[in-house]
Amino acid sequence: MVVEPPDRRGLRRITIQDKTVGSAWSLRELRKVLRRLGYPDDMDLEDRSRIYWRGGDSSVWPDDRGLRRRVVIALMLVGLLGSLALHAVIGWADAMGALTFAQRLVGVLFLLAAVVQGIALPAAVDYWGRRKVRHSGAVVLLGVLMTLATTTLLLFLWLQEREFIVTVLLFLALWIWSLWALRLLIHERVWRGIPHPRRFAAGVTVTALLTAISLGYSSIYQPLVEPYHFVLRATFGTPQTDADSPYIHVPLKLYAKNDGGIPVYIVVDDYTVWGHLAEFSKSGKGTEEWRGSEEGGWWRTDAEAFESKVNDEVVASGQFQGPGSTLDSGEEFGMERIITLPKDTKYETLNATLRFSMLRQDRGKLDDKFSDARLSWMATEGKYYCPPNGCGEHLIYHGRVRYNDNLINITRKPRYVAAFWSPKEEPQVFISSFNFKKNKKSESIYDIYTGLDEKEIDLEAQRYGLSWVSANSEVSVKGLLKQANH
Repeated sequence: MVVEPPDRRGLRRITIQDKTVGSAWSLRELRKVLRRLGYPDDMDLEDRSRIYWRGGDSSVWPDDRGLRRRVVIALMLVGLLGSLALHAVIGWADAMGALTFAQRLVGVLFLLAAVVQGIALPAAVDYWGRRKVRHSGAVVLLGVLMTLATTTLLLFLWLQEREFIVTVLLFLALWIWSLWALRLLIHERVWRGIPHPRRFAAGVTVTALLTAISLGYSSIYQPLVEPYHFVLRATFGTPQTDADSPYIHVPLKLYAKNDGGIPVYIVVDDYTVWGHLAEFSKSGKGTEEWRGSEEGGWWRTDAEAFESKVNDEVVASGQFQGPGSTLDSGEEFGMERIITLPKDTKYETLNATLRFSMLRQDRGKLDDKFSDARLSWMATEGKYYCPPNGCGEHLIYHGRVRYNDNLINITRKPRYVAAFWSPKEEPQVFISSFNFKKNKKSESIYDIYTGLDEKEIDLEAQRYGLSWVSANSEVSVKGLLKQANH
C-alpha cells in the first residue's frame, strides 16, 4: 500500500498496486479507508513492509488548508443556490404564462439554467472534495458563467431605469460572487478536465446569444412591429312607440371585434349618447361662437354657421364589455341598449360614441382582481378606497400590471393601472409606479394626474401599448320621431 504526497488541497491518495483505493485528509480518514478494505483497526501504520509513505510520513497531514477548503465550498454553495433560485423565479413565470413562443422559450432556457445550477451544487462539493467525478469542475464553471451572464443582463436592465429595489442588492451580490468564483476557477484551470473545451465554450456562447435574441425579439421587436386592428360600431336602430305613449324607444346597437393578431385587455370602456341642443342663427355667424366663453376657458371642435348657443347633454351612458375583460384575436362582442326619449324632446340630433382603452397582452399582464369595481362613495371596514369628497362618485378599478417578460419585472418597481368611470364624466386611465390604493390623501382625479410625472405616465402607456379606440354615429331626432310615428 502506498500513501501518496499531499496535493494542493492537502488530500493524500491511497493506492494498492498502482490502483487508487481511496484518499484521506487525515490519519483518522486513513483508518476509515483501511477498515473499509478489511484491515484491522490496530494495524501498525509505521510498518514499512505494508505501507510506503511518499512525500512525508504519517504525521504529514496539512490540515491548515481544511478550513479554507470548507469556506470555499460554503461560498460556492451559497452563490449557486442563490443563482438557482433567481433563474427559477425568472424562468417559471415566462415558461408557464408567457403569451408568445419566443417568451416561453426564454423562460424554458432560464429553467434549464436553474437545472444546471442544481447539478453544480454537488459538483462543487466534489471538486473541492475528493474529485470522484471527472468533469465536476467544468459543471461548476458552466454554472458560474450562467450566473455572470444573467446578473450582468439584470444589472444592465436595472440601469435603464435606476429605480431602487431590494432585489438589485441580490443581483449585485451574485454578480460579485460570480466574478470571484470565475477567478478562482481560472486559477484552478478547471477546463483541463474538459474533453473538448472549444465545443464547451461554443455551446455556452450559442446559448447566451439565443437567450439575448429571444429576449430582444419578444420584448422589443415583436411588440413594436405587430399591428392591431379593431372594428367598432355604434348605430341607432328603428325607434318604437305607440299613440298613447309620451316617449319613444330608440335601439342603440354596439359592436366591437378584434380584427388583428394581438389579444388585448379592456382597461375601461364606455358608451355615451348625447342630445344636441342649439338655436337657429339667422345671422349665419354661428361659427364665431366656437371659442365659447373666455371666462370659462372652453371651446368646441365643430361649429355651424346657422347654429347658436350650442350645448350637448348626456342622455345615456354605460359600460360596454367591462374593465378587466379580454378581447382575443378574432373575438367579437356586441350588445343592444334601448334609449328612452320624450316625444316632445328639444334635441336636434343624437350622437352615440363607443370607446374603450386597451392594453396589449403581448406587452403586459393585468391583475385578475382589476375587474373588481370599488365604489368611491362606499367605505369598506370603516375606510374609503378613495374619499368621495376628493374623488367624487366613480367606479374605481385598480390593479397591478406586469411586463410580459419577467426579466424586466424583477428589475423595476411595481406598476399599477388605475381607471375611473362615471356616467357624468369621461373615463380616465393611467399607468404608473404610484399605488393609488395606498394613497391616504383626499385628492381629486385632476390633482392625482397633475401630481404625477406626466413623462412617466406617457412612457408607461407606450411600453404597455395603452391606447384608445372609438366609434360614433349621429342621427336626426326628427327623423327618429318620423320613423316611430310610421
